[in-house]
Amino acid sequence: MNTMTSGMRVRWAVATVSALALALLTLNNSDLWDFSAHAAGGGACPANAKPANLNFTLKDVSGRDVRLSSFKGKVVLLDFWATWCEPCKMEIPWFAEFQTKYGSRGFQAIGVSVDDTVEKLKPYVAKYKMNYPVLLGLNHDDIQNAYGPLWGIPVTVLISRDARVCVKHAGISSKQNFEREIEALLTPFD
Repeated sequence: MNTMTSGMRVRWAVATVSALALALLTLNNSDLWDFSAHAAGGGACPANAKPANLNFTLKDVSGRDVRLSSFKGKVVLLDFWATWCEPCKMEIPWFAEFQTKYGSRGFQAIGVSVDDTVEKLKPYVAKYKMNYPVLLGLNHDDIQNAYGPLWGIPVTVLISRDARVCVKHAGISSKQNFEREIEALLTPFD
């Protein structure tokens, strides 16, 4: 005898569909979803890439103003994330590694925490050894809208030295995929 009520079945069905939808959104399958814009031949910036809006100034975790426009001329990995986001926790060590490995070649990782306070961010930044600027995106829908819409996080945008949006990942991608794209953007200038 089944004791589950129809209301409970509906709630479980909604929860199951929601979980599946979230799982699909965190998969970055550009053949299925139009979340990534890759140039044919390996990840360098497509000729029709749109300009990146770098006209934003946000506070970092130390309270200093950081102007995104000051990074023009570098290959920028702009990561929208939050401390509660499990896929974000997987990517952050990769981004710290990329900053160490490629920083001297003109690469800059930047994290924008979409909804955490500075009090929550400071210990997190230390714990995860984030060796790149971490900016407060809380109450800054303007930057999220400029690179969005952000249907979920993480969302990671790769910006070329001439400030064009070359690749956008919605959801987690692979470390190898990010590295291939970063190297493709750095290589013409080495």
